[in-house]
Amino acid sequence: MDELTERQGEILRLVRELTEVSGFPPTRAEIARSMGFRSVNAAEQHLRALEKKGVIEILSGASRGIRVKDTKIGARGARLLELPVIGRVAAGSPILAEAHVQARYQVDPNMFTPRADYLLKVRGLSMQDVGILDGDLLAVHRTEEARTGQIIVARLGEEVTVKRLRRRGHTIQLVAENPDFLPIDIDLKTEDFSIEGIAVGVIRNTRTF
Repeated sequence: MDELTERQGEILRLVRELTEVSGFPPTRAEIARSMGFRSVNAAEQHLRALEKKGVIEILSGASRGIRVKDTKIGARGARLLELPVIGRVAAGSPILAEAHVQARYQVDPNMFTPRADYLLKVRGLSMQDVGILDGDLLAVHRTEEARTGQIIVARLGEEVTVKRLRRRGHTIQLVAENPDFLPIDIDLKTEDFSIEGIAVGVIRNTRTF
């Protein structure tokens, strides 16, 4: 691997940090804004240079398609990981119940960090402003814990929903990324709420299940 310039190293660290915080790689505009670039093209040029040096992969067909490679383990020869595609979730039943599995989808196991455990078929446009669109496959890492600011799969009463998490004392706010949708406020003392996982990426769905 060729040695990185100081600026390339800064961008690589930025991509890692923003991905860890939000669950998604940054957009070119977010990189340009964070690095003080005057244009999105400057961010794109630096990303292409990092790709040539083998430290990231720019993924086609995936929203915010930047993957930081593990430089110790090459992706070539890695066995594909088969993930269940989850459709509508019946009220009160486990999200990974076999009845909810519409199909299985093979992905590179290094495509998402942390690892994806299942793909949730997105319904509606409440998260469209972060590139999560109706019909997309949301890659989800199973966990019951999440930090403020992360996009989560939440179970609220009998409903499963995808929203950004905000914590405020003993209350939770689930925030849509679409101004047409109001936030959902939850009092943890009186309302049933749990986290099913955190979003780690999106696959633009061009297949019919």
